[in-house]
Amino acid sequence: MFARSVSIRLNPHTLADFGETFEKYVLPLLRQQTGFRDVITLAAEGGTHVTAISIWDSKEQADRCDRCAYYLNKLEKVLDGTPKVRVATVINSTFHNIAAVTAA
Repeated sequence: MFARSVSIRLNPHTLADFGETFEKYVLPLLRQQTGFRDVITLAAEGGTHVTAISIWDSKEQADRCDRCAYYLNKLEKVLDGTPKVRVATVINSTFHNIAAVTAA
């Protein structure tokens, strides 16, 4: 499994709009993508920084999500800058029943 972490800066006082837009437009698009498993969205205190961590079956599927970035158009009014994206291997998850990866 792979995690795609998207770090997002929001314009001040737009966290509620972000949440509504994410639920209405982004989440349905993610659910349509092959290999999508879950997403966790976190807001830092103050509500101007959000991190969305999505879980995917493969790195290729997580990377392919970049191509479906047209959902950013729906978030454009609340974004402050360009989101930063990283993809990483999930080495442990109690929610997804993944055992810890041990060093070789």
